[in-house]
Amino acid sequence: MTVERARTRLSEEEALRIGTEIQRRIGVKTSRQEPLARFTTLRVGGPADLFAEIRNLFELRAIVRYARTRDLPLLLLGRGSNLLISDAGVGGLVVHVRAQEVRVEGESLVADAGLPLAKAATVAKEAGLAGLEFGLAIPGTVGGAVWANAGAHLGEIRGVLASASVIRADGSEERLDPVALGMGYRECILKHDPPGRPQVVTSATFLLRPDDPAAIAARLDEIRQWRQAHQPLGIPSAGSWFRNPPGDSAGRIIDELGLKGRRVGGASVSMKHANFLVNDAGGSAADLWRLGREVREIVRRERGVELVEEVVRVGDWDEMEAGA
Repeated sequence: MTVERARTRLSEEEALRIGTEIQRRIGVKTSRQEPLARFTTLRVGGPADLFAEIRNLFELRAIVRYARTRDLPLLLLGRGSNLLISDAGVGGLVVHVRAQEVRVEGESLVADAGLPLAKAATVAKEAGLAGLEFGLAIPGTVGGAVWANAGAHLGEIRGVLASASVIRADGSEERLDPVALGMGYRECILKHDPPGRPQVVTSATFLLRPDDPAAIAARLDEIRQWRQAHQPLGIPSAGSWFRNPPGDSAGRIIDELGLKGRRVGGASVSMKHANFLVNDAGGSAADLWRLGREVREIVRRERGVELVEEVVRVGDWDEMEAGA
């Protein structure tokens, strides 16, 4: 599992000063010690030293460059569907990206990073454009989907992505295609940025194909029905916890080992889909992390398979690691 080590925590005085400066310079309000659990699909996570919500690309560019020039640790949140935030919270500045503009240009769909991917799939359908239907099954945003090369139902982002606009480490903004982004199975170069200094997706352009909106709607309905039948919708989860090993299914292996229902504290392996760890009883981030570790160790011991997490741990995990 990818882990971001503890960042230097901001003092109350530092957070107040920085927050005041952000509001004065950019016009974005901030809050201190903002609980992050409600911004994640797992519904766990401690507070952010400093938190801001942005609603357009001007604000996003400005706040990212502000953080860069001051060496302020930065974490971007979309829908929080691929993150396990520490119970101790996150140091530095956490920015909730709510920029959601979207437009259709011929056979292309251009969307801001904060647009839910499921909404992008619906907009494409209404425009008679096919190819993004799999996005209905991905609970994240456009930015997060590019960052992870997210995929489902035999589709993935690199298959439809023309380019993404990315704020690079030096502050410049550049359009990168899937090759330049190093996209592979659930992989992208953006996932390997130094903790606290991410390159940031601002928007993406998807190249789609014309089709009958009724046919697209039928495919969306099939995906919707499949999810309802096979996934624990309505229970806090991060989606698939592990990547599928080559030529196999992580869920199949975990199920075959009889691990459905296995529990640590308030977290358990879903009875409906074995590759979903769910927060079904008021669990903590520590519960979920320990449960994932147990499942991974059992699979390694019993099958000789090394599962790799899709979920990324962020925040301050030092105390948790010390007690492991």
